[in-house]
Amino acid sequence: MKSKLRSIVDNGGFVFNQNVKITQLGKSGRINDAFKVFEQMTIRNTVTWNSMISVCSKNGRISEARRLFNAAPRKNLVSWNTMLAGYLHNDRVVDAAQLFDEMPQRDLFSWTLMITCYTRNGELEKARYLFDQMPERRSPGCWNAMIAGYARNGRVGAARRLFDEMPVRDLVSWNSMLAGYTQSGEMGLALELFSRMEERDLVSWNLMVQGCVELGDMDSALDYFRGIPNPNVVSWVTILSGYVRVGRVAEARRVFDQMPERNVVSWNAMIAGYCQNLKIDEAVQLFKEMPERNSASWTAMINGYVSVGKLDEAREVLDQMPYKNVAAQTAMISGYVQNMNMNEAQRIFDQIDSRDVVCWNSMIAGYVQCGKMDEAASLFKQMPRRNLVTWNTLIAGYAQEGQMNEALGIFENMEERNRVTWNSLISGFNQNGLYLDALRHLESMGREGVKPDQSTFTSCLSACANLATLQMGKQIHQFAMKIGYGRDLFVANALISMYSKCGRVSSAEQVFKDIDGVDLISCNSMIAGYSLNGYGKEAIELFNEMESKGLRPDQVTFVGVLSACTHARLIDQGLHLFDSMIIEFSIVPIAEHYACIVDLLGRAGRVEEAYQLISKMPIKANAGTWGALLGACKMHRQLELGRLAAQKLFEVEPHKTSNYVLLSNMHAEAGRWQEVEKLRRLMKERKVDKQPGCSWVEVKNRVHSFISDDSTQPMTVEIFDTLQCLAMHTRNAGYIPEISIY
Repeated sequence: MKSKLRSIVDNGGFVFNQNVKITQLGKSGRINDAFKVFEQMTIRNTVTWNSMISVCSKNGRISEARRLFNAAPRKNLVSWNTMLAGYLHNDRVVDAAQLFDEMPQRDLFSWTLMITCYTRNGELEKARYLFDQMPERRSPGCWNAMIAGYARNGRVGAARRLFDEMPVRDLVSWNSMLAGYTQSGEMGLALELFSRMEERDLVSWNLMVQGCVELGDMDSALDYFRGIPNPNVVSWVTILSGYVRVGRVAEARRVFDQMPERNVVSWNAMIAGYCQNLKIDEAVQLFKEMPERNSASWTAMINGYVSVGKLDEAREVLDQMPYKNVAAQTAMISGYVQNMNMNEAQRIFDQIDSRDVVCWNSMIAGYVQCGKMDEAASLFKQMPRRNLVTWNTLIAGYAQEGQMNEALGIFENMEERNRVTWNSLISGFNQNGLYLDALRHLESMGREGVKPDQSTFTSCLSACANLATLQMGKQIHQFAMKIGYGRDLFVANALISMYSKCGRVSSAEQVFKDIDGVDLISCNSMIAGYSLNGYGKEAIELFNEMESKGLRPDQVTFVGVLSACTHARLIDQGLHLFDSMIIEFSIVPIAEHYACIVDLLGRAGRVEEAYQLISKMPIKANAGTWGALLGACKMHRQLELGRLAAQKLFEVEPHKTSNYVLLSNMHAEAGRWQEVEKLRRLMKERKVDKQPGCSWVEVKNRVHSFISDDSTQPMTVEIFDTLQCLAMHTRNAGYIPEISIY
């Protein structure tokens, strides 16, 4: 009997030790080693199974955790709560809810876990419904979870109402409410609550320090820190991290050196601070001095090397890392992605046993940046779980490559969309010249109840500018004003461009005058608007005013002002500005500047001088430069020089119809019909097709587009009858059409 009892005690001690070992291995990220210990155990108790479920869950291997849960021979309430906590840890809300419904019994911890699961996912109504269904509501645990959930989701008022209704409050309740105020930046209310607290602990003080740190108020943070009776490591690390955040690394180091005790978190915070401020040598030295390291230490050093572009050193640190984790490997992937080295990134990715969504997204983003959409789409299909970032990255990638049908397909397959999703799609339409689609999706966005932001307004105003749809642009302007973006700098700059392209220079000027802090882009937009509408003197006046606003012109500024001089035929001013750009502002001219001067000289009839300028250019002339010369040759009937310019354009833009048309018209005007026929044949050989004409009109806040020879339009017969009628009226009025156009 004694030997049997002794055996039970020995076995119990062995199982206990092995359970502890499994937990320790899990904490250090050595999950495969934990599995080995688990599989070698001949005797396992419920604690063993629960420990292994917890280890898998906390290391992102939730599917294996569920497999173990299902296989466990005996389950207790702890087993169910451990699996529920695992789903919470991995943001698997639907699975958590299903498990919660299946639970044979629940305790206060079960209810708290499920409420927390919903609040973390932003599903506050579901959390509140669950809270209201609780059989016992006097215990503060679930109240605290609900208050924390409201606070975390920015509903501090609702959190405070619940806090005031609580039948019994504990210190956690006060701290949860205090956290809500400090996290939302409501430091006045936080101070009022803090002063009312009869009891405070380190968490209370640390929250006040953290709140000041979040606002960048390091003086107040230091005052609260000094008021803490016995600051702990968290207090010290919070103030240290605050100094790092505002770039005061030397003061952060002084705090680090004064710490009475340091744990691995404090070492990591200081190393991360050095890395964030690109002081990599100091970070390396501190890394070498560390008494112990964890995975975060290694990851911080990898990130540090990546941030300064030292990928070989980063890879060396990763290779030396005793137990690699997904965060460190993802940091290395990010480094390779930034340097467009997708082969090495893929190699690291293939070595990762347990990939999280951040790791997958980093790889997809890398392929998108490299324009390899097939590879990005392939990874997307393989992903076990996607988040909004994944979907949005793919939409932006397809848009970037001009594949808007694919982008729209991804968009339509999404179950959930956010503002970034809509902006990615609308911006994609705009960038690819699909302006009507951009505006249509702004309407759809409103119908789905998603509020636009400055990015949305900027894209849609740009679409209105390109379509010259003034009424739609005005409506978007009013909408932006209504929801608080009317004075936003990005929106204002887009409004200037929109009004300018619609010919409403006075409206553009008014927007420009209303901007509180005019920037370089604002001035460039206004100068471009003046240029477009032939206001050359006004463009030059604004250019001269820029210095008084403390703004130094850039390359874009000079493109705008030189173009303005061209349109207004201000020859001498334009040439003077071109010289001052080089001499006074030390700006190296680019092809666009030369194109403006060629156009300027060409319009003034100085075509040969324009050609000599192109011949002496230190850079290769682009299509715009040769196009300006060809236009000048057409205007002043310089056929031979025009042929030379056209030949250069045929090399640069072999499929652009207008170049062939312009030269053909020049030959036709000179009666050289054989040359006209040669150009016709050349166009056929090169498969140059004339783009169909397109026009649009705004009627009752809707834009209607018309394409020539498009019989699919409703009322096609009526449209052509009306056009014929208009043509007859113009001829009767004495209009003689230009028939030289090809």
